[in-house]
Amino acid sequence: MPRVTPAHLEARREQILDAARRCFARNGFHATSMHDVIAEAGLSVGAVYRYFASKDELRTAVAEETVGAVLAEMSAIANHEPPLSLVDALARLLDTLEPRLAEPDSFARIAVQAWGEAVRDPELGEFARHVMTRVRGALRVLAERARETGELPADTDPDAVAAALVALVPGYILQRVLSGQPDRDTFLAGLRALLPS
Repeated sequence: MPRVTPAHLEARREQILDAARRCFARNGFHATSMHDVIAEAGLSVGAVYRYFASKDELRTAVAEETVGAVLAEMSAIANHEPPLSLVDALARLLDTLEPRLAEPDSFARIAVQAWGEAVRDPELGEFARHVMTRVRGALRVLAERARETGELPADTDPDAVAAALVALVPGYILQRVLSGQPDRDTFLAGLRALLPS
């Protein structure tokens, strides 16, 4: 019997996660069953359950993978050399998000559902708190650097700025999911009016 390679196992796991993303984006977390994911993946019941013991476990894995790349981008933007202005940093973050907003199994549609689920599900809630802490941390770095470059006053509290900024990107994502608007340029024009450099 041929040996199953780690690459094969990882490819199969990604196949299941891709199927789950499509199902969750199309039908929502509650209306998607494990049977739906199994059918979408084109695999046997045993093959899927080998990787994920429940829909909740699968949902959490999709949420983790979905936000992981965005968090890495946020960290890179926050630590960019030379330091970016707050608006330029947020513009780069939107540029990172924009292709993901257009995907059929949109990261944004899944993110909005995950935020709602995090209120009732302790495991997903803990994950959401961890993500929010990391997002605020990256935004705090941006605020500290903006204070150091003189973009923000010297007595600015970076934690307070991070707490305010953290609402902007999820707000943009929510608006795009619910109404398709605003577009990136309109949103950035508003940010420039609020945060003149």
